[in-house]
Formats: sequence, C-alpha cells, structure tokens
Amino acid sequence: MMYKFMTLDDDAEIVHSEMKQDGSVKVYVEKPDEADCFHHMTCYLPGYSVEDVFGFSEEEQKKYLDVIMSTSNLIMEFSKHGGFENASGF
Repeated sequence: MMYKFMTLDDDAEIVHSEMKQDGSVKVYVEKPDEADCFHHMTCYLPGYSVEDVFGFSEEEQKKYLDVIMSTSNLIMEFSKHGGFENASGF
C-alpha cells in the first residue's frame, strides 16, 4: 500500500510504502506532464537509491531527492504506522 505524504508547489506528489520487514521504504515521486502524462522516480530509504526515473531532468531529480532526504525521518516514522493520517491520529 502507498500512503500520500506531500504535494509540492509544482504539483509533484510524494507517496511512500509501509516499512518492509528489512526496514526499507519505497518513496515514489510523480508529476503530471502535458506531453508525457506523468514523470516519475522511485527512491528507496534508508539508502536513498534512486531508480525507475522517467521524464525528470537531473536538476529535478536532485530537487526531489533533497526533499526526500530532508523529510526521511518523517517518512520512515509514518511508514511504521500506516501513513501520516494514522500516525498523527487524524
């Protein structure tokens, strides 16, 4: 299952999985694009390995990876509790 984490000002959505038994979490970034439908990339925490990149420039990849890195502690915590809504009690 994937849980919504954040929508950025450029309409990119960041979602994450639950924490797997090995402690890893899949983070997925997707942004609508008129020409290609969607651009996307996948990052795995805690190692920050990036794969399956489509449509993002190197600059955009770095921008999204910076966001993921600066919020990874929250993503990791929320992934243990079924996303933000379950972790926060909303």
